[in-house]
Amino acid sequence: MPFIVHCIDKSGHQDLRLANRAAHLDHLKSIGDTVLMAGPTLSDDGQSMTGSLLVLDFASRAETEAFCAKDPYALAGLFASVGISNYKKVLP
Repeated sequence: MPFIVHCIDKSGHQDLRLANRAAHLDHLKSIGDTVLMAGPTLSDDGQSMTGSLLVLDFASRAETEAFCAKDPYALAGLFASVGISNYKKVLP
C-alpha cells in the first residue's frame, strides 16, 4: 500500500541537510522499487530545500514509520515535522 511521507525541515538547517544528503539517498536506494517517488520540497524561489516528499510502497504504516525513523535525516534531527498518510493513485 502506498504511503505519502511529508517531512518539513527545521528552519535554518540547510547545512545539516546537505551534510546528511548522501547517506539519506543511500537509505532510500536500499529499498529499491519500494520508493515510488522521492524528492525535496523547495522554497518559493526554488533555491533552497525545505523538506522531503516521498511515496513509499510498504505493506503497513508500521513498516513505513520504522523505515523513516532510520533515515539519516531523521537521525540527525533535521525535521520539524513528519506526516505519513495512506495514498491512492488516481491519475495518470
